[in-house]
Amino acid sequence: MDSTFEQLTLADGRTLEFRCSGPADGLPLLFHHGTPGSCVAIRSFDRAAHRHGLRVITASRAGYGSSSPNPGRQVADVVSDTKAIIDHLGIDRCVVAGWSGGGPHALACAARLDEAVGALVIAGVAPYDADGLDFLAGMGEDNIDEFGAAIEGPAAIRAYLEVARGELDDLTVERLISSMDSLLPDADKAVLTAEFGEDMVAEFDEALRAGIEGWLDDDLAFSGPWGFDLSEIQIPVAIWQGSDDLMVPFAHGQWLATHVPGASVHLESGEGHLSIALGAADAMCAELAAFAAR
Repeated sequence: MDSTFEQLTLADGRTLEFRCSGPADGLPLLFHHGTPGSCVAIRSFDRAAHRHGLRVITASRAGYGSSSPNPGRQVADVVSDTKAIIDHLGIDRCVVAGWSGGGPHALACAARLDEAVGALVIAGVAPYDADGLDFLAGMGEDNIDEFGAAIEGPAAIRAYLEVARGELDDLTVERLISSMDSLLPDADKAVLTAEFGEDMVAEFDEALRAGIEGWLDDDLAFSGPWGFDLSEIQIPVAIWQGSDDLMVPFAHGQWLATHVPGASVHLESGEGHLSIALGAADAMCAELAAFAAR
């Protein structure tokens, strides 16, 4: 699978690293990675996108990998970074997607990126202050601790993540499964093998190569005001969520399903946080392509 990596200098002087893969004449898919994450390929998802004529473009968010930090960023700030990439590439029409921590960022682009004609959210985080949602209920212990620290403030989450990063040094698939045990239902453990497990390890390694700043700023952004309102969304959005997810609980997907205007909803029984992205990638990409064809 051919991928090209580029670094773009933004108007404020920051550097943004991004990757492109797939047909050069394909419909651009701006993909927002999870937390922590980077622009390293999840090859199974890329292949599914390519089969449906989509060209995958994904950036390491500010503070991850080679992308400069942007301290204090809100979720909505990803729109201007995404806009810089599509302007650089001469894109005037695209779809957007986000997995896990990328979900809110995809929703921000759905709301405010004029070039976007459709969006996909895979196991995406709902707002911390969402009316009627107990944000932490149903999460594995590690995420309860992590978001609890983020809610406490910058000093607490920095201390938490410095320890967490140390546990991800010299990472292997086996160590990844062990370190995330409280977050992995059986459905997710079953897919963390072979290529997919290798890709997750490579993505984490790149995400945290320069430190925890991207991870820290993501967590603070999720637990504060997002900087946009879901009511601004006027393009079709697909919401996919698994019932057994311990990273982003099922209730988050249910909440988004009822609060994203006109959402196409897929609440899947027995699926986890990882298994849904692997097993349903083809259907997700087909739906994005169909949105663009409307």
